[in-house]
Amino acid sequence: MALTKGFEDVVHSRPLFLTIYTVVVVGIVVSSLYIFSAFYSNNNPSSFLSSFSSSSSSSSPSGEEPHLTDQILNVSQSKTMHAVSSPAPEPQNVWTRPTFDVPPHNKKMPPMESFRLTKELVQQRVKDNIIIVTFGNYAFMDFILTWVKHLTELGLTNYLVGAMDTKLLEALYWKGLPVFDMGSHMSTIDVGWGSPTFHKMGREKVILINSMLPFGYELLMCDTDMVWLKNPLPYIAHYPEADVLTSSDQVVPTVVDDSLEVWQEVGAAYNIGIFHWRPTESAKKLAKEWKELLLADEKIWDQTGFNDIVHRQLGPSVDDESGLVYAYDGNLKLGILPASIFCSGHTYFVQAMHQQLRLEPYAVHTTFQYAGTAGKRHRLREAMLFYDPPEYYNPPGGFLSFKPSIPKSLLLIGNHTIGSHFTLINYQMKQIRTALAIASLLNRTLVMPPLWCRIDRLWFPHPGVLEGSITRQPFLCPLDHVFEVDVMLRELPEEEFGPKIDIREYSILENSALPAEVKKSWLNVQLCKKGTKDCNASNNTTVGGALKFPKHSNEETFIEIFSSFKHVKVIQLSSVQDAFTGFTDKEREQSFRKRVKHYVGIWCCVLDHTPGHIYYDMYWDEKPGWKPIPPQTSADDHPPW
Repeated sequence: MALTKGFEDVVHSRPLFLTIYTVVVVGIVVSSLYIFSAFYSNNNPSSFLSSFSSSSSSSSPSGEEPHLTDQILNVSQSKTMHAVSSPAPEPQNVWTRPTFDVPPHNKKMPPMESFRLTKELVQQRVKDNIIIVTFGNYAFMDFILTWVKHLTELGLTNYLVGAMDTKLLEALYWKGLPVFDMGSHMSTIDVGWGSPTFHKMGREKVILINSMLPFGYELLMCDTDMVWLKNPLPYIAHYPEADVLTSSDQVVPTVVDDSLEVWQEVGAAYNIGIFHWRPTESAKKLAKEWKELLLADEKIWDQTGFNDIVHRQLGPSVDDESGLVYAYDGNLKLGILPASIFCSGHTYFVQAMHQQLRLEPYAVHTTFQYAGTAGKRHRLREAMLFYDPPEYYNPPGGFLSFKPSIPKSLLLIGNHTIGSHFTLINYQMKQIRTALAIASLLNRTLVMPPLWCRIDRLWFPHPGVLEGSITRQPFLCPLDHVFEVDVMLRELPEEEFGPKIDIREYSILENSALPAEVKKSWLNVQLCKKGTKDCNASNNTTVGGALKFPKHSNEETFIEIFSSFKHVKVIQLSSVQDAFTGFTDKEREQSFRKRVKHYVGIWCCVLDHTPGHIYYDMYWDEKPGWKPIPPQTSADDHPPW
């Protein structure tokens, strides 16, 4: 009504004022229509505001003040912001933005000096005064991504990754990970255990600890070949008096709950793959002496140096309850994390100690394993703890799987001895050999079966199971206990070893990462005896999608029948025993034999015999009188190929 009255007043006034008033009213109406049309035409209010903000913040080319319309829009934005979006966040960088929030690719990477480790950089990730850190070179990028993903899934964000080479730093930056430059100038390839480069990595870890402790934050330092399964920070908070908490290689439990290990009963080395430091004077003093020791002698393994220094004085207990012990110089308060829940490769993958004690594990470190980095990766994959790209779960050609057959007597009857162990393994190995041949024929990736062992494998003589451990017999053993996983995955020359046979872990078909298209594309194959009803070489499936396929089929039959099922993602055989009569192409057979002979490793080790290891033999059944005995002479000490 006021607007109407005002208009009437203007009508009776001078024409000039009428003109001005009309222009103002029309301008208000047009501006209002512009606001509402822009608001409702965009499904995402925040994107509208963002688009507007970027345009209105730019100054006029002429340097003049914004027009009336711009002022009205600014007013409109301030009135409606609370209804359509939260206030614009502060500018973010790689250390403050959410993990895996990929930086814009239309912008340049920040200069290298901005990735230098400083207190200000660490401060951007610290939470509750704790920072979790791992480090590595480019060869361990997939381990680092797995490490980060586990922490992210646990809701933890207070972590940083140290890059030991520029290639890794750049790769992690563009994946949106909080990374810093260690200035190590490390090689980008995998380094062997015990090599000079391996020892350099250890020294870099100690230098890193010494660099970070003066910042005043608690430091949870981890190797990249471990994963977090449960948030460890509440556990660590239970021991506020501890200067250092360390994991260990203990395989005999000293406690059956989640208490710290009984330090008097720990005979194994302290393992520095997982350990927590508080920035106390005692911890800083230890770190400084440790660094000086390693820099003075590059041949000293960082873990050995740590153990030597810490054990210089061990005891007495700090109190009657915590489990902490005075160590090093008599002032350092040390706690040993329980191996049942801060697991080693033995307590987790072999003993399954946490399951037997009904405990929830916090972490697993892939120690006590074989076949190098490939063995570590495969163990985590078997446990469905490793993160692979989508294509890993949908390989070209599809999968071949089979149901292994093991008589009860081989698993449970009789003593668990070297002889009974090899009988069990050889029975499984023969089936795996046949499955590898069929996978090679069909150009499919073989899903390795779960492998059962009766005795443990270690790198020193033992009676079959470590005394005091709670290893169950038989037990589901990691593939690297018997097979050279690194060789199986290696690119061998096809001219000599025939076509590569890709493998996957036994658990992959149960992995939640398996695509739906793979789960839905499945063919069950039931082996049958030739001459029985409906058992003939045909590609006709039965009711329920099963295919009956005759035993003792040759190379041509396999190729002929299964060429009709190339589109099927998973072919699962009910058995492989007596399924395949062998290759028709003798050259291919010879190259296949040469390939798979390299796939098996050794069992170690027999007591009171040097050497004590025994070689597995993929073709043991072709050697009459074959027995599992160690080499009797140095001339006999070689693989069976």
